[in-house]
Amino acid sequence: MIEIRGLTVAFGAVTVIDALDAVLDAPVCGLIGPNGAGKTTLVNLLSGFVPARSGEVRVDGMGLLGMNAARRVRFGLRRSFQTEQVVEDLSVWDNVQSMLDHVPHRRDQADAQVLRALAHAGLLDCAEVPGAELDLFRRRMVEVAKALVGTPRLILFDEPGAGLDERESRVLRDAIAAIPDAFGAQVLLIDHDVDLIAAICTQTLVLDFGRRLALGATRSVLDDPLVRQAYLGA
Repeated sequence: MIEIRGLTVAFGAVTVIDALDAVLDAPVCGLIGPNGAGKTTLVNLLSGFVPARSGEVRVDGMGLLGMNAARRVRFGLRRSFQTEQVVEDLSVWDNVQSMLDHVPHRRDQADAQVLRALAHAGLLDCAEVPGAELDLFRRRMVEVAKALVGTPRLILFDEPGAGLDERESRVLRDAIAAIPDAFGAQVLLIDHDVDLIAAICTQTLVLDFGRRLALGATRSVLDDPLVRQAYLGA
């Protein structure tokens, strides 16, 4: 569960997140809003890449803002980026294994963890393929697999479906939706694909100019006239 209380993030005189309050407690939560709403800033704040001016963030009851980025990873926070972080000269297996090198795990279970993550992401057939030979879809699925090793607690996916076709989006959707039950981690998903958000997120937060525009059951949020006007252009 993510608890955000009075969170403010500013860069100089520009306030990007403005006194945000939100409790996200669904297994898979959506985060949407128009460009410049503060979505990526919030994810960067959760990741430890930008500081808060004020406020509090707790994940499963643990204060997050006092941890540096490396400690948050050890705590169980994972994220993907809009540009895939795949090492070109490492195999798919080694890309996932390298993530495990930075988080607590039992050494005698390392291979089993990598195998399980690759199976969940549908990558067993290309485990030995170098990153440089992967297409966009498989690179995105490598990012999913990397997030699953080392007992994740909260996984932040930043537009994982961008550029994928309908079939690929469906595979990605099913893999992300199954993470809470399979790995025990909560998922926060940012994506401009409203169909993807509606399909797998039971709760959605909408930001607009750094403020909370709506928070609640996804279908109700997407049908909110204020949300449709600000985000969906209706």
